[in-house]
Amino acid sequence: MKTIIVEIAADGTVTLEANGFTGPACTASTRFLEDALGQVRQRRHKPEYQQRQNQAARRRQDLGGRP
Repeated sequence: MKTIIVEIAADGTVTLEANGFTGPACTASTRFLEDALGQVRQRRHKPEYQQRQNQAARRRQDLGGRP
């Protein structure tokens, strides 16, 4: 299940967490919130983000494509 968790700390700091997304879809899914809330100070990608990109690269290599 795809979900976006929004946490607002007492100091006003907002944290977004995208669950159930892979690759660039996680940043695309939170873009509207980032745009509404203002400047992104820090971004951390979870393992699922890299995993999806690595799988696509392996598929290209298996099919004889460019890495």
